[in-house]
Amino acid sequence: MDALLAIRARGITKCFGDVVALDGIDLEVAQGRIHGLVGPNGAGKTTLLGLLLGLAVPDGGRLEILGTPVEWALATPDGVAGFVDGPGLYPSLTARQNLAALAALRGRDARTAGIDEVLDEVGLTEVADDRTRGFSLGMRQRLGLAAALLTRPRLLVLDEPSNGLDPAGKQHVNGVLTRLAAQGSSIVLSSHRMDDLEALCSEVTIIATGRVVFSGPLGKLAADDRALDYRLRTSDPVAARRLAEGTDGVRIDDGAGARPDGANTLVVRARVPALDDLVERLVRAGIALRELAPVVSPLEAAFLALTGQPREQPSQERTQEAGR
Repeated sequence: MDALLAIRARGITKCFGDVVALDGIDLEVAQGRIHGLVGPNGAGKTTLLGLLLGLAVPDGGRLEILGTPVEWALATPDGVAGFVDGPGLYPSLTARQNLAALAALRGRDARTAGIDEVLDEVGLTEVADDRTRGFSLGMRQRLGLAAALLTRPRLLVLDEPSNGLDPAGKQHVNGVLTRLAAQGSSIVLSSHRMDDLEALCSEVTIIATGRVVFSGPLGKLAADDRALDYRLRTSDPVAARRLAEGTDGVRIDDGAGARPDGANTLVVRARVPALDDLVERLVRAGIALRELAPVVSPLEAAFLALTGQPREQPSQERTQEAGR
């Protein structure tokens, strides 16, 4: 196996009765990278994550993790940790006691397991002695991450780790994951939040109906040949509209969801070269460009196109929020 790969999967299949959950999945995850896993509900993401964690056995295919071929059995491979469908916790125990119990199950002495260190790392020191039955969803997710970090894994597999996190909590967890990757750990991250994936991941795999429809660097999803909708706000909206109407490859979409200041904002649909041409014409005309941003992120647009999901027209509220 390539020494730079943390995961190499070939032809992974898994069926539940007549339902094909995974249909010949190929996956490669480089060491020291955060790799995003995206797909509609029912696409097979959770099944794939479960296989990586040793929670299920496939019907066929080959898998190598951290350089070692996986002998299919219900056991977590060495050097791997994480959670699927949220972490399992004992509600009557405190955060510290939950981690001590987990350390004991793994044959480790709680006094030397690094419990205080991982609690501090995920920002739960102040509630370490509170019972977890009173924890919010976000706090439970943080504790699940702490439990995974107890073993200092070389491969971390996480299912929706930002669920329930407020902006500060999300920033904290994202910082933890970024540091882990910088230190050489590999992370497979499943999320429905495209902004989280774009902020963290260098590569992404998109799954639909149990098959890989895209796998590669995020930059490829913003290829020049993919047309996207962009919000365009300038110092002279009348002149900007006139220039947009006269630029080849640019189409104005008046129905794409205007903001309250819609008279000053255009939504244009264009590929990158045509958009560059429009920006150049605006500059030459002395029109100040005050905002230029995609209405839907490149990852979300590619996800919708590649998985056959309907594209929702952005509402006034959503467009306003995205423009803040």
